Amino acid sequence: MIAFDAAMLDAKDHYKFLSGAIIPRPIAFVMTVSEDGILNAAPFSFFNVVSSNPPIVSLAIQRDGSVMKDTARNVLATGELVIHLVDEALTEDMNATAARLAPNDNELLRTKLTTTPSVSVKTPAIQEAKIRMEAKLFQHIPIPNEAGEVVTDLILAKISYYVFDNTVFDEEKHYINVAQMAPVARLAGNDYAKLGDIFTVTRPN
Repeated sequence: MIAFDAAMLDAKDHYKFLSGAIIPRPIAFVMTVSEDGILNAAPFSFFNVVSSNPPIVSLAIQRDGSVMKDTARNVLATGELVIHLVDEALTEDMNATAARLAPNDNELLRTKLTTTPSVSVKTPAIQEAKIRMEAKLFQHIPIPNEAGEVVTDLILAKISYYVFDNTVFDEEKHYINVAQMAPVARLAGNDYAKLGDIFTVTRPN
């Protein structure tokens, strides 16, 4: 076995180890709006479910040095966001929005994606996404590094509205058909993964 004392590693190694080991990670394709009404779309893979009752998800947004990302700044300013789950058809356009642009640039203009009004929030949604969740800010937790500098904005968001494409939702059972969803997950570096083999393991009584 190869072992490391975490205290002896730098931030680059921590990122490489965590992003390479904790896989696959779901991708939140997040839409927000600035106080000036400018749309922002960006993907994040440090994302997951926190609670189903109440319905809370987490989104960890790394800062550029000490500078808050547009997504985090917009969520704190407006208190809302729309989260889209990335599928195979969305991947190319999602990746196009990952470029570093000025705060007043709309990333969606780099894509073929279109928007549609949301129901419970003012932020519009991406029409082409098979699954989207409108959400409102539940809690913001600044995460400091060892030197006390805030390097990550942890956003806890409460889901206020779900929207599912007819092709991925079983109305009778209230289940999501993951094969029809064709989700894409994040690995390390520039690598992604599609849904692989599915197998069932029954829990013991």
